[in-house]
Amino acid sequence: MPLIGYARVSTDDQATDAQVDVLKAAGCGEIFREHMSGAKATRPELAKALARVRRGDVLVVARLDRLARSLSHLLSVIAELDAKGAHFKSLADPIDTTTPQGRFALQVLGAVAELERALIQERTKDGLRAAKKCGRVGGNPKLRAGDREAIQRIVDTKAASYFERVNRTAEHWLPIVKQMRPDHRWQDVVRVLNAKRDRFNDAPLPHWGVERLKRAVKRFVTEGLVDPTVLQPAGRKVSSERLTTLVAGVKRANPELTLAQIGAQLEAMYERTPRGGTHWAPSSVKSLLDRAEKLGLLGAETH
Repeated sequence: MPLIGYARVSTDDQATDAQVDVLKAAGCGEIFREHMSGAKATRPELAKALARVRRGDVLVVARLDRLARSLSHLLSVIAELDAKGAHFKSLADPIDTTTPQGRFALQVLGAVAELERALIQERTKDGLRAAKKCGRVGGNPKLRAGDREAIQRIVDTKAASYFERVNRTAEHWLPIVKQMRPDHRWQDVVRVLNAKRDRFNDAPLPHWGVERLKRAVKRFVTEGLVDPTVLQPAGRKVSSERLTTLVAGVKRANPELTLAQIGAQLEAMYERTPRGGTHWAPSSVKSLLDRAEKLGLLGAETH
């Protein structure tokens, strides 16, 4: 398995040599180095590392705090790697998703994160009930006074809570967004994702609208987990490459679809065939799927 390393140091300590030495000793042939604070959301080198990772690769860090700002952030990164068929390993911690023990440790972390969210919600409710019994007015006094720092903390907390919500289902929809954007219009991406939701109505998938999806994707861009190019306007040119990625997106969203069913969905989306026609023959769909397979656009879930 090819090993790809990621090292990060704060702006106060610019030496990554120790981490790099450890990563090289572990066998990492390529190492991405980040120089910034752990609290900063955007991490361009991490985004590059995640974009570089391919199926079967392992992203390696010296220790967990070099990668993630929080448990939810860690789980998000690992979910993205898992969606690619890649793995994660922390040299100083018992997290190695290539092993059963490492995957179990990750499941424990996920359970801890879920428990932490539930406990916070319960404590908040208890506090509000107690305050109401004592006749205290609800709300934050500093917010009522217009305290900017207090307001910013609330904004940051809401942003973190929103990210946790969208991150819970990201493994089901984010890989498709990254594959289709910016070659395809947001409307087309939404149709593909909602078609997946309608077909697998037992899956925990949201019903997307264009603005809702754009907001969620922007959040992942802000977190440094998605390349900002996904937010660029879609090109107007209809090309075979665009159709290839579109058909791959439809297939990844619904792996059980037949060639005829994929063709019917493309017709419902008013997509023209490579020759400009309106009727999609199964052979045309198969040709594009074969090309998508050669380009590595189809995940393991389609086989």
